[in-house]
Amino acid sequence: MFDGDVVVIGGGYAGVRLAKRLDGTARVTLVDRKEVFFHRVASLRAGVRPEWTHTPFIPYDRLLHHGRVVAGKAVRIDTAERQVALATGERLPYDVLVIATGADYPEPARFSGTTTEEAAKSFAEHQRNIATAEHVLVVGGGPGGVELSAEIRLARPDARVTLAHSGPALLHSTGSERPGRKALAWLESHDVEVRLDSFMSPGNDFGTYRDARGTVIEADLSFWATGTTPNTLWLRLAGHGDWLNGTGHVKVDRTLRVEGKLDVFAVGDVNDVSELKITPAALAQADLAAHNIRAYLQSSGRHRKEPRLYRQMHRTPLIVPFGPADGLTVLPVPGGESAVLGSRTTTLAKAKTLMTPYMRRQLGYAAP
Repeated sequence: MFDGDVVVIGGGYAGVRLAKRLDGTARVTLVDRKEVFFHRVASLRAGVRPEWTHTPFIPYDRLLHHGRVVAGKAVRIDTAERQVALATGERLPYDVLVIATGADYPEPARFSGTTTEEAAKSFAEHQRNIATAEHVLVVGGGPGGVELSAEIRLARPDARVTLAHSGPALLHSTGSERPGRKALAWLESHDVEVRLDSFMSPGNDFGTYRDARGTVIEADLSFWATGTTPNTLWLRLAGHGDWLNGTGHVKVDRTLRVEGKLDVFAVGDVNDVSELKITPAALAQADLAAHNIRAYLQSSGRHRKEPRLYRQMHRTPLIVPFGPADGLTVLPVPGGESAVLGSRTTTLAKAKTLMTPYMRRQLGYAAP
């Protein structure tokens, strides 16, 4: 017997985890515009290496045993009638609604279109462009920019690769200087030109880029790893702009409910929880929200559960691969500076497989 209807909008890491957690206790409908799960962690390598083109795509068909997955686009939420309207005209009733639409990432860490074929064509185009480029410019010195620069360098040892970062140090979000120094040493030892304190913008001529000092860089290919944008424009267009803060993130309380809404939750990159927007945080939020949704749906029963409060993950391990066999892992240490581990730990934890076997198991598939 199921306790109610739960509609989850968004089939990324948080949405998939939460839908799976609730599959046995509620009638779950997962709505996503894509026909397959997109393992974004593997996307940077897929944009560089042809043998990885299809790795990020995992079918949804084994995720839920009782619920269902609907390929479609949510366009409206009727909170009075408790219904989600899809672009197809279908209306999905809910007792609890979960917004898990994530964030939009810059190329190549993006699922283009709605089908596997469309996304695979996009990756193949990036691969061709990288294979023929004489000079590749990567803008952004966070984890994504560092990882992408390393992937490009290993795939194209003969090309010129430049990483430009607006700040004074790489990986500054870790709160420690050591990871940035280690990343800088690896990149420079592999002939990647690293330009710090270089805020870049497109130049006047095609294929030119200019920093804040007016220095012009010519490159025939560029990637901008300069942050993400929450996928919430559809909420604003649907008349729920009051749910969003100034940056477009959904405002939530400590139970991960949308402020003022007992039956609407928001999890993952889409909400305004102040922490690093990385996969472990999205999974932790999904687990806590699943508990609180069960507590809400079962609130009138004898075994009533109390909602839990989410504790922000300020000291989350961060893994940055430098290709499949190297990288660094930043491991928080209580009361002290973070430990920075090297290639062996990073390769085993992420770099070699990019956590693909783990995510395939999460979606009901055996690891390849």
